[in-house]
Amino acid sequence: MANLSRQLRGRIRSVQNTRRITRTQELVATSKLKRAQDRVVAARPYAQALRETIADLVTPELMERFPLLRRPAPPSKGGPSRAAIILVTSNRGLCGAFNSNLIKEARRRADELSAAGLTVEFHCVGRKGAGFLKYIGKKLAADRQDIGDRPTAQHAASLVDQLMADFGAGHLASLDIVHAKFNSPISTPPTTTRVLPVETPTGGNKVRPDYILKPGPDAILENLLPLYVRNAIYRGLVETAAGEHGARRTAMKNATDNAGEILNALRTAYNKGRQAQITQEISEIVGGAAALEG
Repeated sequence: MANLSRQLRGRIRSVQNTRRITRTQELVATSKLKRAQDRVVAARPYAQALRETIADLVTPELMERFPLLRRPAPPSKGGPSRAAIILVTSNRGLCGAFNSNLIKEARRRADELSAAGLTVEFHCVGRKGAGFLKYIGKKLAADRQDIGDRPTAQHAASLVDQLMADFGAGHLASLDIVHAKFNSPISTPPTTTRVLPVETPTGGNKVRPDYILKPGPDAILENLLPLYVRNAIYRGLVETAAGEHGARRTAMKNATDNAGEILNALRTAYNKGRQAQITQEISEIVGGAAALEG
């Protein structure tokens, strides 16, 4: 019985230490989540304004003149055979199935592109995605582990500028980014966003504004399209960073709650064992006293 009590005390201390760590991780993730969520909210209006402006300017004639808008021919008809996927994951774990879901989405998209006759190259942001792809034998075109959970516009430009040049030169068929879509701290589903060619939104029955443009739409689009592409990458980075903190907070809260339940069960078992030991000692004392009296 004494040996069992020592084992239970040791397990209780171990679970208490684990719960202290998970609780701290939950608080840190909560603190970082607010700042990351603010970056997501700040990025969305700019992206929407860019999208609407491009939609108002683009015409069928202009789509053929700008390489970033042009749809390449399929590989079977002499088009480029390379397709790029930017996979954004985290550098750290302890965030549940967050990274594994992103990797599954990237592999699903890669299978679709391969079925279309394209050779897929992976550009990884984050240690988790890069580590898994290397483990299964994939060769990476880029491995960026320097961005972390505070991405900037400069990080986005360094990721996509060369890919934009390759696409404009006709060496790349498409560019997708696989990232987390930040709906809320508990809803961050993996999402694939087509970056190149730029998909211009259609306004439906919306009346096109009658703008007087100086300079003309050519000059404006020449500057706006690269900004739009860089912003798409930046949004993928900041939404994934916010999603990582939300997933880690949820995972650590669940771990903390589970540790509390285990502690309650261990303490109950310890108290029952202690109570049984005390009862046995009292019974032995009473029995011994009765024997002396007899």
